[in-house]
Amino acid sequence: MQEKEINSGNIYGFIGANGSGKSVFFKTICGFIKSDSGTIALNDKIVGKDIDFLPDLGVLIEKPGFIENYNQYENLRYLAKINNKIGYKQIEDVLIKVGLDLNNKEKIKNFSLGMRQRLGIAQAIMEDQKIIILDEPFNGLDKAGVAMIKRLIVKLKAPDRLILLTSHIPGDIEELSDFVYEISDGCIESLQ
Repeated sequence: MQEKEINSGNIYGFIGANGSGKSVFFKTICGFIKSDSGTIALNDKIVGKDIDFLPDLGVLIEKPGFIENYNQYENLRYLAKINNKIGYKQIEDVLIKVGLDLNNKEKIKNFSLGMRQRLGIAQAIMEDQKIIILDEPFNGLDKAGVAMIKRLIVKLKAPDRLILLTSHIPGDIEELSDFVYEISDGCIESLQ
C-alpha cells in the first residue's frame, strides 16, 4: 500500500460501508489498537513506538461513554480536570456550540442518543485540540442537528488543525471534506 500523508489545515473524510473498518482505522490512528501492518507517524514519531497516543487529540469514536449519574457539565468538567486546560466558561461555550441547553441538569442516563452524540462532540473539541477525529458524528442527530454540527465542523477548520471524519453517507463527507477516501476490503483509496 502506498504511503499517505495528511496535513493540518484540511478536513479528510473517510467513507465506507458499515463494517468496512472506518472505526478500526481511526482507533489505530489514535493509538488505541495496534496495526497489523504499516505505521502511523506524527512529525516522524511512530504511534505505538515513539509515542503511545497522538498529542492534543480530540476524539469521538462509536458511542461516547459518560458517567451516567453525572449531568453534562459534570461529565465535561471531570474530563477537563485531566489536562487542566479549561474552566467553567470554556465548558459552557462548548455546550452552546453543540446545541445543548446550559440549564439542563438531567443526568446523562436520561439523555437521548442525539444529546449524547452532541456531548461526545463537545468533549472532542472542548480543549481546542489540534487533531480532531470524529467517527460518524451525525449519528442520532435530527436534520437540524446535522446542519448545526456541519456548520461547527466547518468553523473548526484552521491552518493548525487536522480534522478526520467518517460517515457511511458519502454526501455528508463530500460536502465537508477537502479530501475524500474510501475504505473497502482493508484498502484506502482516494476519491477526491
